[in-house]
Amino acid sequence: MLLKFIIAFLLILAPTVYAEEDFTHYAFANYLGSGIYRTSSQNATVVNVPLSWKLSGDELESWTLKTPVSFGFFNFKWSDLPQEGLPDSVGTMTFTPGIEYRKRTSQDHEFQSYFDLGYGNNFSSGTDVAIMSAGISSLLDIDYKQNSPVWVNRLFFAGYRSFDGKQTETYSAIQSGIDIGTNIHWRWDWLGVDVEPRIFAVGYWYFDKLRFVMPFGDDVVVSHSLEVGATLAFSKPILWEWMGIDRLGLSVRAGDGVQAWRLIFEFPI
Repeated sequence: MLLKFIIAFLLILAPTVYAEEDFTHYAFANYLGSGIYRTSSQNATVVNVPLSWKLSGDELESWTLKTPVSFGFFNFKWSDLPQEGLPDSVGTMTFTPGIEYRKRTSQDHEFQSYFDLGYGNNFSSGTDVAIMSAGISSLLDIDYKQNSPVWVNRLFFAGYRSFDGKQTETYSAIQSGIDIGTNIHWRWDWLGVDVEPRIFAVGYWYFDKLRFVMPFGDDVVVSHSLEVGATLAFSKPILWEWMGIDRLGLSVRAGDGVQAWRLIFEFPI
């Protein structure tokens, strides 16, 4: 019963993307993030489930195995849930396991890097894609009153290739943003965590541009986007530690004709 409730909750705020044979939206689901992507009258709901296990290390240096899974449900909207229930079948699935390395270089700075190699499948069309991604990040803690801002800069690459070799796409991007606390804290006894609301803003610049294939009309090519949102930051991961849900929030991202409402389960930048 608890699992069904969690799935239903995720589906209520999960992203909307296209149901046409465009690999981008499910191949890159883990990197584009959860959200309601609006560029077409057709849609598919995708749920990103973050999974991770710490392999070794301490507060200064660590290695983590990440195994996020994304599920897509064609022609399903959150408004369908009360009357029609959960969707009968999964339309797409991606599995992108990878290794993340973290190194705290000083008291207020952390370096991160990752490498993923994964697989995606569109069950409706029977097509498969191989997925690869890598990136590096810099996180700087800023001493400003009691708000604990974190300035984040990331550089990353992602790409996929269909198994039949007919379609391939890559994109690389740099993002820069800041996450700021409100210095408002309370205790959530039900989950046994302390909670602080935080707000953030982040800009994305795509070097080789990201193409969203439109089933009707011209494709949308995204060269940049801006995102703002708010999250609840938990003192430790909630529900199950291996799911890594240490944030819960909502944001809006827009740029070059693509607008997205994004549901957030982890650090948002």
